[in-house]
Amino acid sequence: MKLKLHEENNVLIIEIKGKMMGGPEANDFHEALKTEIGKGFKKFILDLREVDWMNSSGLGMLIGGLTTIKNAGGELKLSSVTEKIHSLFVITKLVTIFESYDSMEKALESYR
Repeated sequence: MKLKLHEENNVLIIEIKGKMMGGPEANDFHEALKTEIGKGFKKFILDLREVDWMNSSGLGMLIGGLTTIKNAGGELKLSSVTEKIHSLFVITKLVTIFESYDSMEKALESYR
C-alpha cells in the first residue's frame, strides 16, 4: 500500500494505492493522519480508486482513521470507492458509517 498526500482548498486528500491489509502500513497511515492533524487539518478525503483489495485489517485501518479524525474534531469522507470495496462496505454495514462519494469532485464539493 502506498500513500500520496496533497492539499486542495484546505482539504487533505490521501490517495491510497494497492492492497489495504493492515500490519506496519496501518501504523504509517495513522502516523500520517496524526501528523496532518497536528498541522491543523480538519477535513480529509481518502481516495480509494486505486485500492484493489482490502481485508478486515484494512477495514480496521479505516475505522481507526475515522475515529482519530473525529476525536480531533475533523471529518473524513471517501471518494471513488471501487465496486469490490463498496460491496465489502455493504456486507459489513460500514456503508452507514462512512460518507462516500463517486468522485473526488463530489467529495470536495461536499466540504463547501
